[in-house]
Amino acid sequence: MDWSAFLPPVIVSVKVAVVASIIVFLLATVVARMMASCKQWRGTSVIETVLLLPLVLPPTVVGFILLILLGRKSWIGTAFESLFQQTIVFTWGAAVVAAVVVAFPLAYRTIKAGFEAVDPEVEQAARAQGANEWQVFRHITMPLAYRPLISGYILGFARGLGEFGATLMLAGNIPEQTQTLPTAIYTASEVGNMTLSWSWVAVIILFSFIMLMLSNRLVKD
Repeated sequence: MDWSAFLPPVIVSVKVAVVASIIVFLLATVVARMMASCKQWRGTSVIETVLLLPLVLPPTVVGFILLILLGRKSWIGTAFESLFQQTIVFTWGAAVVAAVVVAFPLAYRTIKAGFEAVDPEVEQAARAQGANEWQVFRHITMPLAYRPLISGYILGFARGLGEFGATLMLAGNIPEQTQTLPTAIYTASEVGNMTLSWSWVAVIILFSFIMLMLSNRLVKD
């Protein structure tokens, strides 16, 4: 086993998945809480449809849209380059962005379902006792919905780890920089290096198995 070739994609993937999953968890928690509290608002279904689109769109389509939005010709890409003297695309950060966008809907749906399962009368009772919204959320809602919250984080991590299409479109496949496990497997299989391909496949299967097992255990317990 050539460890110098095997380890870099594993390290890059884990770093991207960890950072992306934290961002996804925070965003999904905030948005899910807002959406669960605004069920009666007319625009809720439209907004939720937009939020869930990356779940059903092909990853290459998501990557193409991100490339247009964040590329050098976009105002976001131009502003970023003028501030930091580098582009967003084809960087490690771009891989994180791609993972966040693709993993968000899965985490959001799981966490929102957890918030919706909390009895509103319990929250209202806490408000009647003088608790503010943050105290209600921290001491009532989160403890009651902690299983879906943890499950949402786990699923976001697993989805970010396995992201391929959007990452390839936005971040490229640069060894030791943006080359994640899925893109490394693609490259190795293209050149016929089946030993490395199977080794990386085994790593992803192991990670995914552990993550899904933890998520399922949380749901069943």
